[in-house]
Amino acid sequence: MLRLFKYVLLFLLVVTGLMAASAQDNNENNDQPVPLTRILFLFDGSQSMYASWQSDVKINIARKLLINILDSLKTIDHVEVALRVYGHQHQFPPQVCNDTKLEVPFAPDNIEQIKYRLKSINPKGTTPIAFAMEKAVKDFPSCDNCRKILVLITDGKEECGGDPCEVSRKLQKNGVILKPFIIGIGQDFSEAFNCVGNYFDASSEEQFRKALNIVITQALNSTTSQVNLLDSYGNPTETNVNMTFYDESSGKAKYNYIHTLNNKGVPDTLYIDHIPVYKLVVHTIPPVSQDNIKLTNGKHNIIALDAPQGYLKLTFDGLSGGLKDVGCIIRKAGGEETIHVQNLGQTEKYLTGYYDLEILSLPRMKIDSVEIRQSHTTTVEIPLPGIAVIKKTTLGYGSLYAIEGNRLNWIYNFRDDSPQQETLILQPGKYKITFRPRYSDQVIFTKEKSFMVESGKSINVKLYNN
Repeated sequence: MLRLFKYVLLFLLVVTGLMAASAQDNNENNDQPVPLTRILFLFDGSQSMYASWQSDVKINIARKLLINILDSLKTIDHVEVALRVYGHQHQFPPQVCNDTKLEVPFAPDNIEQIKYRLKSINPKGTTPIAFAMEKAVKDFPSCDNCRKILVLITDGKEECGGDPCEVSRKLQKNGVILKPFIIGIGQDFSEAFNCVGNYFDASSEEQFRKALNIVITQALNSTTSQVNLLDSYGNPTETNVNMTFYDESSGKAKYNYIHTLNNKGVPDTLYIDHIPVYKLVVHTIPPVSQDNIKLTNGKHNIIALDAPQGYLKLTFDGLSGGLKDVGCIIRKAGGEETIHVQNLGQTEKYLTGYYDLEILSLPRMKIDSVEIRQSHTTTVEIPLPGIAVIKKTTLGYGSLYAIEGNRLNWIYNFRDDSPQQETLILQPGKYKITFRPRYSDQVIFTKEKSFMVESGKSINVKLYNN
């Protein structure tokens, strides 16, 4: 047993060294504090733990190996542990389905207290796993930068009619805990517990020892990742775009980074928790995403997404500084959804492909199937507009129409409460105004006025000569 203890201690010391190096690297690269990892052991104290198993009874083997792990955790920084037990306070029968207690709460330097309490547990009762998991939620103190990990150790299934799977889903969805670890003692309970979390079969004493080591290693080990944003040629050259990792269970944003290439020209290394399943959204225009991302513990994970991009430059022919606020609606070719509004005079980055443009000039202009190519700037120029100063001399009701062949296409309603003069920026072309003074109550007083707008020029339009 001394040899086993030394093995476990040495193993976790190596892990600790890796964690420290990675944490230091993480702080240097991302300037983020190392999170506090809180591990709650949910320990089975039901009467079945007195059953003979391998070299001893289950309760003796379980607490002996758990104590060895706890001794090893003493040397690791940024870790706190706690102990909740179930099925140990009331004798069965009768069945008491609220039999659970937080025996030792989270605190620094409490491992000796946990070891002492483990040695005094006498299995008595039933197995209210779902109830104990719900109660365990409040065992974790509030914390802004903590990882909440639950390790369930059991030799049996739920016996009180609860649903551990549903409880686990609820807790993960609400971001209360990470996906739990479950160690099943004595036989394979995977069918019952795979839906609860990461299940480990401990059908033998040796498997139990290994399972404990794996669980603690996975809970503490540092895992690295990189996001490859692939261009049209399959190379990870795209960068400088925001990306967000969401916890798929809770839907909450866990990490938010601006993608970058490091000094070697490759995507920079990320240090993110390997336990959750993630959805990654890369905020290109339009965004790209990948669901069901599962990171492999202790390895460097590469996440690749196709994100080839080029540029769209919108400008007036002979752009004047005062006209930059004219917007342009961008849609995927043939689509109806607005994916962006870009101002004239700006250059913006888009995924490669074809786009339909609707320029919010007066009148609006539509340009279909504009192609964006990899690393190329597509320039779209529209004619420089002119300025029409509409002098109404009186308040009233009216509209402005573009003359296109025999049709009048409405483009603007004059404000009936506006000053008697309105200035409009209009595309070159022929226009017609219809207008009736506010206080005229007969349609025969409707006034029509046609005029021409030329590119880059101003025109005064008087509805009345006086």
